Amino acid sequence: MNKLLDTYLDKRMLFIFLNGMASGFPWVIIGSAMTLWLQDAGLTRTAIGFFGSVFAVYSVNWLWAPLLDRVKIPFLTERFGQRRSWLLLLQSLLFLLIVAISFTNPANNLVWVSLLAIGVAVVSSTQDIVIDAYRIDVLDIEEKNKLPATAAMATSGWWVGYGFLGAIALYLSDFGQDWSSVYLIISVFALGFILNTLWLDEPESQREVVQGKAQKRYEDLLGGRNLFEKLKPVTLVDRIVAIQIVAWQKTSAWFLSTMVEPLKDFFVRFGKTAIVILLFIMLFKVGEAFLGRMSLVFYKEIGFTTSEIATYSKLVGSTLTVIFSIIASMITVHYGLVRGLMISGVAMASTNLIFSYLAFVGPDTTVFAIAILLDNFTAAFSTVAFVAFISHLTNRAYTATQYALMASVGNFGRTLFAGGSGWMVDSLEAQKWVASFGGEWTVFFAITALMVIPSLIMLVWISKRFKEIFI
Repeated sequence: MNKLLDTYLDKRMLFIFLNGMASGFPWVIIGSAMTLWLQDAGLTRTAIGFFGSVFAVYSVNWLWAPLLDRVKIPFLTERFGQRRSWLLLLQSLLFLLIVAISFTNPANNLVWVSLLAIGVAVVSSTQDIVIDAYRIDVLDIEEKNKLPATAAMATSGWWVGYGFLGAIALYLSDFGQDWSSVYLIISVFALGFILNTLWLDEPESQREVVQGKAQKRYEDLLGGRNLFEKLKPVTLVDRIVAIQIVAWQKTSAWFLSTMVEPLKDFFVRFGKTAIVILLFIMLFKVGEAFLGRMSLVFYKEIGFTTSEIATYSKLVGSTLTVIFSIIASMITVHYGLVRGLMISGVAMASTNLIFSYLAFVGPDTTVFAIAILLDNFTAAFSTVAFVAFISHLTNRAYTATQYALMASVGNFGRTLFAGGSGWMVDSLEAQKWVASFGGEWTVFFAITALMVIPSLIMLVWISKRFKEIFI
């Protein structure tokens, strides 16, 4: 118990928690608050569902993640370090984008709202790369047993940023503020995250040494060192050509060591199993994504008020997630990553059936509270185990790239499939047979409960191949 307390009282855990808040907050901007704003603006459920496709950006952020491991920002990097300099830049851009959204209206300027939402998604997904890399880098290699604790703090922070700050946005709307004013008011939270970044300690890393060695290896493959002397230029034209060749060699070596080496390292370490790991990551939380994408629309349609949604879904749900995340980290440490994922996956799917029952009985606050209670426990449990699992797979020299690759694959699965969640509900509504089972929402949530099965089968296979690593 004392060891557990020492882990959570480490000041690094506080900063990981606050970074988690910074990571969750943008999902209010282009997620929950935007969903309700779009609904108030008169958009259809199908349109709202497809608007959520802006989250597809989170699925491809691994493409530029290597740059965050390598590229230095003039003035900022020298003063604040690699991780903090990028956070300061990105959080400043996020603040400006939120303010810009506050001066729009989706009822009249849907294109501009969409473009700004994409901008928020790009900045936010890039910020996530840095925050995830910081969370892993801040621990020493021998502290890997603390990964579930860092995952718990990051998860708790994310839900506070998404839930508590999201609840504030919903309350402001319900108390008479128009959505433009709400966005302008909550933009101040982005300034708070900038202040937090200024207080962070930049983690120590051997990243530059490893990257430098990789670059030299690629230079050797592309002609070797001292290439200029080897070319033996005589005339001025020869010297110009030789300079261009050397420049090409060094640029190519930098590109390969920055963009290719991190991905090569991942697939070399795990071989063919890497494909199965990525498929598992893609599919594990798809059912949860379907539920999450349509949950606010569902709550409103069956008769809950915005204040009730804010209280139960945001405040109560987020408070429980903070507590449950810490409990989940303890369970994950005790049972191991794979068994923790297996248990949480089954529980997560089973909880979706509670929402089917809620759809059947209508706006019963008791059932609503129970659904939120169970959903937040299983969501916290699955997320903590999932984040710790992914963190465990990264190479410290390429933290940002490899974690972003795996997280992007997970986001891709959730975004690709869940983007059609509204279409699924509308399609089910058009089917006469669903009335026999309680209506379209009842059937919809039952279907989401089955979506975890393929990933659990893959998890069993992965655990047999790498049992000594994950258990």
